[in-house]
Amino acid sequence: MQKRLILFALFFSFMFIQLNPVIAQDLIRVTSSPNPVGSGARAVGMGGAFIAVADDATAASWNPGGLAQLKKPEISLVGTWFNRIEDDRLGVTPESEETQRFSQADINYFSLACPFNLLERNMVISLNYQYLYDFTRTGSFSTEILTDEFQANTTADFQEDGGLSALGLAYCIQIVPDFSFGFTLNFWNHGLFNNTWTEKLHTRNSQTVKTDFLSSEESEEDVPDSLTVTEDYTRWNRYDFSGFNANIGIRWRISDKLTLGAVFKTPFTADLKRETGTETRQLLPDGQEIRDTPQSVTHDEELDMPMSYGIGVAYRFSDVFTVSADVYRTEWDDFVLTDSAGNEVSPVTQRHPDDSDIDPTHQVRVGAEYLFISPSSDYVIPLRGGMFYDPAPAAGSPDDFYGFSLGSGIAKGRYVFDIAFQCRFGNDVSESKVQYYDFAFSQDAQEYMIYSSLIVHF
Repeated sequence: MQKRLILFALFFSFMFIQLNPVIAQDLIRVTSSPNPVGSGARAVGMGGAFIAVADDATAASWNPGGLAQLKKPEISLVGTWFNRIEDDRLGVTPESEETQRFSQADINYFSLACPFNLLERNMVISLNYQYLYDFTRTGSFSTEILTDEFQANTTADFQEDGGLSALGLAYCIQIVPDFSFGFTLNFWNHGLFNNTWTEKLHTRNSQTVKTDFLSSEESEEDVPDSLTVTEDYTRWNRYDFSGFNANIGIRWRISDKLTLGAVFKTPFTADLKRETGTETRQLLPDGQEIRDTPQSVTHDEELDMPMSYGIGVAYRFSDVFTVSADVYRTEWDDFVLTDSAGNEVSPVTQRHPDDSDIDPTHQVRVGAEYLFISPSSDYVIPLRGGMFYDPAPAAGSPDDFYGFSLGSGIAKGRYVFDIAFQCRFGNDVSESKVQYYDFAFSQDAQEYMIYSSLIVHF
């Protein structure tokens, strides 16, 4: 009888176990739409409204047309600290609400810039390391299926780590005194930097079959009230990314007070090497453990990165007070992954691009800077602030994210130190993470970042 029960339990839960990897992949979509990362404490302190300002070495990222404003050679280093909090909800299973927290520190920017004069034109060249996209995500969910004879519990945890960096070679020329043009060539090479990210999904399942439905004759034997089968399933992907694109920018000083800036970042197709693997472990009612040998396969794929472009204005009320505003658009509907078999999928939804309904996003940023200049010495203390609307790509319509920033620092002689704090938040976002049936998923997210930078002039 015991053997019969074990066989019955295995048969009853067989389909659930076999379908679990499919359910797990559909339940938790480990989305791969990256978070663009701003460069430099000064720019971030002004809310990222920096296209028309762009007067330090981070202009290679924001608007290379502004590099011509540099008058002395300089070296700069920027570091960041990042913290994200996510309150996840599944509307049909309120008990599965979870709060995710994670943080990390990175080198955000490093540059060497050298201005010079040639053919009676001011020119600047710079070499830049830029941390541009972040893929960090975490999540945890629990679901339950319950009938009179059967109970199944599933817990799913996913984690996504990594980011994308580029080595930039920038050049800018001041064509006329009030107009400059520049470009940055970005080399996104895995051989230069660790341009990788990893997705990992782990599910733990427990399936219990009750035995009280047996006939009275069979029930006279010593049998357990229920039999349980458990399974651990792990799926992971590791991506290596390489590509090339350019930032092209202009800066036009319309008057002593008003400046216009524009930037265009070219689309490109990156070579993507994906290594994927799975591992399964099952524990049967009789205590027997079954393990699948871990398997991994490498695929050569392509990732289409979207073009983006923006325009900014800056108004200088006086030598110490400047306000700025930017509008920036990214064509996320062109963000497409092509696998080794030629199949296309949107990394945002894990569906075909024609079925994904992804719209472009439009950032709106405003900022201001006021300088406190010491009349008796050579130091300057800035006060900066800004606000922004920074939506993220999502199915149907972009997820709404808003934020604000504050910044300050000190400049004395050859040295400039800046620090900035940024808060970015969105409510009822990231519905694309959960695609299985109608779980009414929503998420409230808060991001906190601290930027610090040091610039040394020579």
